[in-house]
Amino acid sequence: MGDPKFSRRSYDTPSHPWQGERIKREVEIVREFGLKNKTEVWKAQTVLRNFRKQSRELQARLRGGDAQAKIEADALINKCSRMGLLPVAGSTLNDVLVLTEGDILSRRLQSVVFDKGLSSTINQARQMITHGHIHINGHRVTVPGYIVTREEEASVSYNAASPFTDEMHPMRISPEQAAANAAVKAEVKAKADKESAAKAKADADEAGITLEDGEV
Repeated sequence: MGDPKFSRRSYDTPSHPWQGERIKREVEIVREFGLKNKTEVWKAQTVLRNFRKQSRELQARLRGGDAQAKIEADALINKCSRMGLLPVAGSTLNDVLVLTEGDILSRRLQSVVFDKGLSSTINQARQMITHGHIHINGHRVTVPGYIVTREEEASVSYNAASPFTDEMHPMRISPEQAAANAAVKAEVKAKADKESAAKAKADADEAGITLEDGEV
């Protein structure tokens, strides 16, 4: 059970501390999403690993004709959809397997603030959140790693008492810069999605998983 004063670690660390390719990849992710340290990467990877594990297990149960698996599969897909990881309709269990840690990290409040053009850089977004300049549904949220749901995303805005509400504030991002940031991010995401889809397809082919296995 453990001591109630000390919560258990909610993420898994790498199995080996010195792996050059993994370390290089983690450094790139930390820089891309403006993370404080690699712990936030490992948390996203743990969430993603759990989703993938559930998807594989449900696919196996669906092939066995388990009626309860259909209900659980729908619940998993709906959860990913509410988190903004999958489209609202038309997703399957195979789509869960294609998700990456980047998809999880892009739903963090820090990433959403930057994507909405409320900050000029991803690191400024983190500072604005911790200093209380950002509201969600009219409530101040000071946790950069807060996962923003699809329903909450539209309500992410400046705190009404924040000086950033002044359009002439020297640290406000211009519409042109916001458009440029969005274009660069979209290009990077498209490239990453293409690479992830190719890798997932190769893994599925190796495991003998077909498209029909993921349909529910």
